[in-house]
Amino acid sequence: MSDDRHEQAGQERVPGRHRSRFPGISSRAYEHPADRSALVALRKLTGFDTVFKALSGLLPERSLKLLFLSDSVRVSDRQFAHLNDMLRDACYILDLEKVPAMYVTQDPKPNAMCIGLDEPVIVVTTGLVELLDEEEMRAVVGHEVGHALSGHSVYRTVLLFLTSLALKVAWIPLGNVAVMAIVTALREWFRKSELSADRAGLLVGQDLRASMRGLMKIAGGNHLHEMNVDAFLEQAEEYEAGGDLRDSVLKILNVLPRSHPFTTIRAAELKRWAESRDFQRIMDGHYPRREEDKDARVGESFRQSAASYASEVRTSKDPLMKLVSDLAGGAGDLGGRVKRGFNGFAGQPPKDGPAKDAPAGG
Repeated sequence: MSDDRHEQAGQERVPGRHRSRFPGISSRAYEHPADRSALVALRKLTGFDTVFKALSGLLPERSLKLLFLSDSVRVSDRQFAHLNDMLRDACYILDLEKVPAMYVTQDPKPNAMCIGLDEPVIVVTTGLVELLDEEEMRAVVGHEVGHALSGHSVYRTVLLFLTSLALKVAWIPLGNVAVMAIVTALREWFRKSELSADRAGLLVGQDLRASMRGLMKIAGGNHLHEMNVDAFLEQAEEYEAGGDLRDSVLKILNVLPRSHPFTTIRAAELKRWAESRDFQRIMDGHYPRREEDKDARVGESFRQSAASYASEVRTSKDPLMKLVSDLAGGAGDLGGRVKRGFNGFAGQPPKDGPAKDAPAGG
């Protein structure tokens, strides 16, 4: 299926480029360790199980599907046939037995999502369809199929509902605090899950340049002739390494309300994974299978997640992460380093004058 382009209007059926297929692949093969860690932390959050079980019976999933049927266009061999081909190819490559329903909805903002409790439903906006070329869109469709294979759609649906609920109960004392705690934890997990789905998109499209182009377009619009992949990735490095501890805090505050990581960060993360031994092993056919999922040890996942975070802290150029790494390595003077890191936070230099390793004036 993935080796042939389906016949299109006015064109003959012609061979497409070969793409590797991954029979029986487990989502563990491409899931980012931080995705699994955040999900474990989410499930341990006080009250989450109660809320989740209650919402599972209350969420109007049938109403949601009827809404898409009545006010969106369902992808099929008769409507948006090229997207239908991509969807079927993505499911074939990742060996997802049941092809999810997919809809195109009118919205100028480029976006895509995978939602649903009983069965996943993929929704893409017209803004996204009009923005991306075929190979870029193929990576996005693979991204959403990756969400479906990982079972992310359930938590995404809960997040959408709770976000709406949080606005409605904002006037209730303490009520909003409990809801927002769960929303914040869900957002943290979902940002990490996006990194996993980006990897799934690369496994489906098998074209890193197309994945990079798609992310650049989402960030800067349909102006590829004005953009450069290397320069775009340099932005991620500058973002991570720039500033002091004040900037590290601001980065955290900036990302908290978001459901997705910043686009430059996603591009840099995906490129690192594409160049890793783990990715090459999958492409060579060596990957965990679904039939082994029941035997997969939770402890091993924890160790992988812990190792991933430790490596991230060690190699990060972010000032806060460097401070954490130095302290873990035995470097002392916590008070002095924090003081220098926040030098000038309130617009005032420290009483003992500017720090030696900071420019005068903060």
